Amino acid sequence: MDTLLVTGGAGFIGSNFVRLALTQGVRVINLDALTYAGSLENLKDLPNADRHVFVHGDICDRELVDALLEEHAVDTLVHFAAETHVDRSILGPEQFVRTNIHGTFSLLEAWKKAWIRAGEPAHWRFHHVSSDEVFGTLGPDDPPFCETTPYAPNSPYAASKAASDHLVRAYGVTYGLPYTITNCSNNYGPYQFPEKLIPLTVLNALEGRELPIYGDGQQIRDWLFVEDHCQAIWAVLERGAPGRTYTVGGDNQPTNLKVVQTLCALLDELVPGSRYVPHAQLIHFVADRPGHDRRYSIDVSRIGEELGWEPSESLATGLRRTVQWLLEHGSWLEAIRRQPDYQNWLNRNYDQRASQLSEGD
Repeated sequence: MDTLLVTGGAGFIGSNFVRLALTQGVRVINLDALTYAGSLENLKDLPNADRHVFVHGDICDRELVDALLEEHAVDTLVHFAAETHVDRSILGPEQFVRTNIHGTFSLLEAWKKAWIRAGEPAHWRFHHVSSDEVFGTLGPDDPPFCETTPYAPNSPYAASKAASDHLVRAYGVTYGLPYTITNCSNNYGPYQFPEKLIPLTVLNALEGRELPIYGDGQQIRDWLFVEDHCQAIWAVLERGAPGRTYTVGGDNQPTNLKVVQTLCALLDELVPGSRYVPHAQLIHFVADRPGHDRRYSIDVSRIGEELGWEPSESLATGLRRTVQWLLEHGSWLEAIRRQPDYQNWLNRNYDQRASQLSEGD
């Protein structure tokens, strides 16, 4: 690898990956539309910033993508750019179809053109970052998701990501494009937009707000620390076989309620002077989301056996690092919260669910 084009590199996982890539001696061209979840705040104090070029633009803009690939002689594309929040996809699926399906198609067309123009080099790579949600949900005794699990998406978000996975694979089979895919479990860590469970819980708890829990809180997720995920992607880029898919998880499967209770205990310890101690008193159950998947679990055997990757953070150490980072980055939180969409979205989503639960009682 000499030059990477990273799409969505101002978002949560993308910005963490950009930081990793810049420590590896490569140039990074960072293309991001700076929608609500992407922010230049995530790109402050980058390592080796002279090797980073930020471009504000849309992956659906073919002319722009064509120009970037040619101008910067890109040989590797890592595709993070996506709409990712299930709740938002339920309320407004159209943007998910546009970005996740049409956007991926646009990138593939541009990449195919550049790859053919360059003489179809075998070392080029189109890497697509996807989700375990494309596989649907697991029963209590079902084996973990793996690379051969049939697709069964249950939300507009998951369906749009499944479609993008199929497009990438189809371009590999039909046109011979060298590609890889990773399907990851739920990420958490620094720079995560605070509409997701972990940062939302920490922020609400610090302010004495209710901590919303969907349904009975017994949904199970496989939690993956974001830096471990980035290391997994790097291992796939360096050593993964073209045409190969790898599932990536953190080997942690607590219930959502347990995650929130753990965060509350960490805040009790790290912010003992808070007037909201014990923070668990703020837990508040709200109506479940439609089609809410009950359980996710990831089998990481392939990426471990083939590439030697395994997660370095346990849930206990990863959550502690995340809470400490949030406590130390109040200015980042404030900048994110000033975005006009943020509070409106929280009110629209969680207040509505709280009222639904009250009406049901």
